[in-house]
Amino acid sequence: MKTIFADTFYWIALINPRDDWHEKVMQISQSLQQTKIVTTEEILNELLTFYANFGGQQKRRTVELVKSIIDSPDVQIIEQTHESFLLGLILYENRLDKGYSFTDCISMNTMRKLGINEVLTHDKHFAQEGFVILINYEN
Repeated sequence: MKTIFADTFYWIALINPRDDWHEKVMQISQSLQQTKIVTTEEILNELLTFYANFGGQQKRRTVELVKSIIDSPDVQIIEQTHESFLLGLILYENRLDKGYSFTDCISMNTMRKLGINEVLTHDKHFAQEGFVILINYEN
């Protein structure tokens, strides 16, 4: 079974039909049979935070999505740890010239640790670190 990492970008676009990337993400999602998705609690935190000011209906949909991700046998969620925080901080500090978010740094470290090379995102920062981004205009 293939394993890929899901960035916040993917979950944000997946749940919001008004997102510019929603249709593209939906198409890609339908092609993910026999694929194990890995994400982190930090990603889910970032997703919930992103939709914090979108009103009650969107917030409810986001909570439902997060609960379904948690319950999905096809998604592995890597728990937050003090070690992942510290390692993320080291990468963040070492990339001060980049626009990486702290969550990106934790995600990149998680991907390296698990040997995952492909990521469901459009974020060029992952490509800058040598990962293959799976969401682009050519898909």
